[in-house]
Amino acid sequence: MSGKQFFLYRYAELGWKFKEPPLRQSIRINLTNAKTKNLPQRLKDLGVEVEKIPFLSTGYWVTKSKVSVGATAEYLLGMYSVQEAAAQIPASLFTALNGKTVLDASAAPGGKTVQLADLMGNSGAIIALDASKQRLVAMANHLERCRVSDTIVYNLDARQAATLNRSFDRILLDVPCSGNFASDSQWLYRRTLADIQRNSKVQREILSETVKCLASNGEMVYSTCSLEPEEDELNMDWAVKNLGLQILHIDSIGVNGLTEVFGRKLDSQVANCRRIWPEETQGFFVCKLRKVPMP
Repeated sequence: MSGKQFFLYRYAELGWKFKEPPLRQSIRINLTNAKTKNLPQRLKDLGVEVEKIPFLSTGYWVTKSKVSVGATAEYLLGMYSVQEAAAQIPASLFTALNGKTVLDASAAPGGKTVQLADLMGNSGAIIALDASKQRLVAMANHLERCRVSDTIVYNLDARQAATLNRSFDRILLDVPCSGNFASDSQWLYRRTLADIQRNSKVQREILSETVKCLASNGEMVYSTCSLEPEEDELNMDWAVKNLGLQILHIDSIGVNGLTEVFGRKLDSQVANCRRIWPEETQGFFVCKLRKVPMP
């Protein structure tokens, strides 16, 4: 099953009426490198006007630009990263990152890894994994440009994360997903339900493996840029029921996670997730979890 009408009907069943998404470029200031630089003013002097994104602490919309924001000296010096607004949310949800040991399980091309390092002030340690050697080349360049010094990169599939034989205080699972139509004009015509079901299976395999690496008092953030409940709420319902995970409340844009999907009732905790329809920004789904405390 596929096609634009198929997906639009699904979204209507989930309570959302299709709207053309806003296509706005956004950046994130790397405070470690730009703490005293008054970057918005520096960019304005270059002909780049930015507007603070209200739901992000260091994110800005690019409202006007006479130059490429990926070619300024400030960009090359790692003072900021070009990063989609919703994609800046997951790393910001962790508490007390300084000095922690963090797993970024599907890291390339490295935008969220750089953000984690910035939030940590290059303290502690980040282990970043990706299954694609080609994507790791771009990631290495990104880390070097942003002067990240607390990260070790492995060419390793997240479904083998337990072979690292260590536990982590924080785990970021920005898992491979089906994406959505907001950033791909042909998405509604190319994607099929079979694609979504295949990706959901991979995501559950990643969840099953990485939860083995989560410290008993640790935190895990799960995110996708998919709007499909098979990759979002249904996976979180499954994680609660099969992996001993608890979903924590988070404050962010969007709406509560769905607790009824196509007539199927889910665990009430799934409402603590955030579903971001493509209105304020690109579509996204994010959830914060921890292991159920032992009695």
